[in-house]
Amino acid sequence: MTTRTQPPSPITSQFVNHPWAPALAADGYTDICEREGQLCGIRRFNFTTAVVVGVDPVGYHRRYCYEHAHEARQALAAWDGKGHPGGPWIKCKGAGIELLNPALTC
Repeated sequence: MTTRTQPPSPITSQFVNHPWAPALAADGYTDICEREGQLCGIRRFNFTTAVVVGVDPVGYHRRYCYEHAHEARQALAAWDGKGHPGGPWIKCKGAGIELLNPALTC
């Protein structure tokens, strides 16, 4: 059985020449952009795809985990960087952060 996946979006044109672009691309980041002065992007993790916020050479500040990559991409594209991104993110994780999406209920 073959699974169709959407190819990752390249690093956006305004960040192609960013000094961290090669390292971010090598680390699996796509859709690199800036929101409210923070470098953000999309990155695949073991079981989720995340909107990653506050990316720097050492790591990131926090990430919003989504079940599906297309939902993460849509959320990042629509997000202005204030509050939490939209869409059905499952959990926000980071240093000292462990937040379940309050909009999701069991």
